[in-house]
Amino acid sequence: MSFLKRLFGGGGADEAGPAKPAKEIEHKGFTIAATPYKNDGQYQTCGVVSKEIAGEVKEHKFIRADRFAGLDEAVDVTLRKGQQIVDEQGDKIFGS
Repeated sequence: MSFLKRLFGGGGADEAGPAKPAKEIEHKGFTIAATPYKNDGQYQTCGVVSKEIAGEVKEHKFIRADRFAGLDEAVDVTLRKGQQIVDEQGDKIFGS
């Protein structure tokens, strides 16, 4: 990408938002998807906790301040954070 394009709002691939899940796991009936994204050259902790309730898929998206140099470490921490959310809040994360 050219310097002028970045300078005048072209952005950079480095600042892309959450994308498709890097990894998904099941935990206590919930699906936890790790979706870390690059931010300032590091991977930002980001994920989605979802569960089907009464035929409808509910989602809770979360982003944490933790950042990592490598994608694998960011994915591992994101999955652990998702499990912690499920363990502490259960279905309450969906506002019910």
